Amino acid sequence: MADETSTKAGFVALIGAPNAGKSTLLNALVGSKVSIVSRKVQTTRALVRGIAIEGQAQIIFVDTPGIFKPKRRLDRAMVTSAWGGAGDADVVALLLDARKGVDEEADAILEKLSELKQPKVLILNKIDLIERSKLLALAASLNERVGFAHTFMVSALKGDGTDRLKTELARMMPEGPWLYPEDQISDAPLRMLAAEITREKIYERLHEELPYQSTVETDQWQQRPDGSVRIEQTIFVERDSQRKIVLGKGGQTIKAIGQAARKEIAEIAEAPIHLFLFVKVRENWGDDPERYREMGLEFPRG
Repeated sequence: MADETSTKAGFVALIGAPNAGKSTLLNALVGSKVSIVSRKVQTTRALVRGIAIEGQAQIIFVDTPGIFKPKRRLDRAMVTSAWGGAGDADVVALLLDARKGVDEEADAILEKLSELKQPKVLILNKIDLIERSKLLALAASLNERVGFAHTFMVSALKGDGTDRLKTELARMMPEGPWLYPEDQISDAPLRMLAAEITREKIYERLHEELPYQSTVETDQWQQRPDGSVRIEQTIFVERDSQRKIVLGKGGQTIKAIGQAARKEIAEIAEAPIHLFLFVKVRENWGDDPERYREMGLEFPRG
């Protein structure tokens, strides 16, 4: 671990509307997969922390759920979690999709952002997809609304601009000892990360057919004498018709999901993986407090 006299460590909350690219940016900054990335909005359910080292600074990124107008109980829990994560951070980073500009969701976030006392930075993402003149005009108008300490222009997908962003955030971290071991990239337990990876693979394959109501739990994580790991996971859906979609004809869909997930889990676990997937119907799991606790969310009453 680095010399404590010169080290810095702190938390950066990444906030923004769904699909602004927070998870992609987090993975680019950390240099590894710590948050799932999907075309389906609202894939980050709980606060995922990714840890990056920049010089003598340890930056702990909190990838909050996308902030949107909550309709269901699960939605409300996620929005509460997002603002809670922002309120606890040393720096709040607002990520906006530069192509979309300020839509209704971004406008609501900007209104609330001014209430937060921490230093705030603006990150405009997907800059490769917008004319420079429009980009500069957008940055200027946003800085008039909120007192951002810095404005960064990045393409999270391509990695453009992320080095400068990381360097500046490192400068903004408070002095103090590192909070995690040097080689740790996330404080999400491997079991939870493995479940998130499988959930991502479900979305990648079934993003049109399967509604948002599905969740994955890792039931068993067993180290074997040969160094490999046996993992059993259950995919929960709300209806039997959804179960049939996940299984696919002759079990082909779940087999493909399992193969894709196993490959990625093996990279993160740095061990050969034997992955067994089961699909169960659990009606109205979205109203079960226990499920929320497992996802690291607070169950909203009422």
